[in-house]
Amino acid sequence: MAAISQPYAYQRRALVEPDWTRLPGYRDVTAEQWSSAQWQRTSCVKNPAQLRAVMGDLLTDEFYDDLERDRTERATMSMLLPPQMLNTMVGATDGEMPSAGVEFTRAFLADPVRRYMLPVFSDRDPDWPSHPHATRDSLHEHDMWVTEGLTHRYPTKVLAELLATCPQYCGHCTRMDLVGNSTPQVTKLRLAGRPDGRLDAMIDYLKATPQVRDVVVSGGDVANLPWRHLESFVMRLLEIDNIRDIRLATKALMGLPQHWTQPDVVEGVGRVALTARSRGVGLAFHTHVNHVSSLTPAVARASRGLLDAGVRNIRNQGVLMRGVNDTPKDLLDLCFGLLDGASINPYYFYMCDMIPSSEHWRLSLAEAQELQHAILGYLPGFATPRIVCDVPFVGKRWVHQAESYDRERGISLWRKNYLTPIEDGFDTALDRSYVYYDPISSLPPDGRRWWREQAAADAESPELAPDRPVPVHA
Repeated sequence: MAAISQPYAYQRRALVEPDWTRLPGYRDVTAEQWSSAQWQRTSCVKNPAQLRAVMGDLLTDEFYDDLERDRTERATMSMLLPPQMLNTMVGATDGEMPSAGVEFTRAFLADPVRRYMLPVFSDRDPDWPSHPHATRDSLHEHDMWVTEGLTHRYPTKVLAELLATCPQYCGHCTRMDLVGNSTPQVTKLRLAGRPDGRLDAMIDYLKATPQVRDVVVSGGDVANLPWRHLESFVMRLLEIDNIRDIRLATKALMGLPQHWTQPDVVEGVGRVALTARSRGVGLAFHTHVNHVSSLTPAVARASRGLLDAGVRNIRNQGVLMRGVNDTPKDLLDLCFGLLDGASINPYYFYMCDMIPSSEHWRLSLAEAQELQHAILGYLPGFATPRIVCDVPFVGKRWVHQAESYDRERGISLWRKNYLTPIEDGFDTALDRSYVYYDPISSLPPDGRRWWREQAAADAESPELAPDRPVPVHA
């Protein structure tokens, strides 16, 4: 019997390590240098001049003008690209490289990894670069700090932000309020306490709060913390009886896999994993891959090395973004690449958060629901990612859980079933609905007109704008 033609055709594909010597600035880089975490870190691209040095004459001057304007007028994150990430952009697949100049620039602009790691001004929504309700700390994580850097947002789980730096900076970073260097648009907050004192306070809180069983250790990115300090902190967590799950969050597993293949780091992970196993604690890594072209043999070696060292699981938490992974094929290619190629479990895809200058990346709730529908049935159940909306003051909700949804105005209402620390004593917190907004550019003409009228009214009475009620027609 002939195979049925399906909307998506599965095909196992081998991961490819692009030839970095195709880029002029990497022409003389040896394999030994490329595999060195130290070389990758010291060779990061941090500004347009360094990008020119790598790309040679491949990109036009107009591209650099576009990039510089974005850095001056829109960017919420500074530029930081390890060679590993830059190398997975255009030209990474089989076939000939586009010709230098206009042809290469056009392909580079269309590249999905470039779209979110190296944004340019022309990417941004010209009418609504930011949603009127966008905020720097869109999830109010800092409001929920129980001690500096420790967010107790969910009843049994906490987020421990140990540091405010990463090996790479993503344009859409939801922690753009704290993480990375300041930009002309955003003066970043800074962790005020001494590192030892902050970590001691976190440990003290967890010892005194037995209802917490799950700790996500993040930042920033834990790959930027010297391993001896990270190991010490995790070992202290393992001494607390009520902590049963520990998750280490690192995009560097994809962006700088060389860090996680260093022998001393792998040996240290093995020590921590052995202790966790002996105490019945789950130790997992969470990473952040948004497109299949980011998956290379170096990523697979890093992930499998961690699993061989005793880590229980490695899970991927991607972010849905327009022009990056907004089709069923994009998501399924990525999920099968993670699962088959790198032994990483697809876990979540978050809708992009409502931070400033993010409207061009964000998808509507309706689009996210369609994507969730489209990918069901292809992957094993345990590896079928949930697409979730991280609703302010509510938390992660599956995209089909909206209580009501006004598609014309892009306003959805959501309910919650627990209190955050900032709501303790508020009897109505579990009875009210919480609002989430679609990107305005995704709305029908009448919806976009309504938002323009709201913006005009807010301009006339700016003192009322933050509290202006938004009527919802479910």
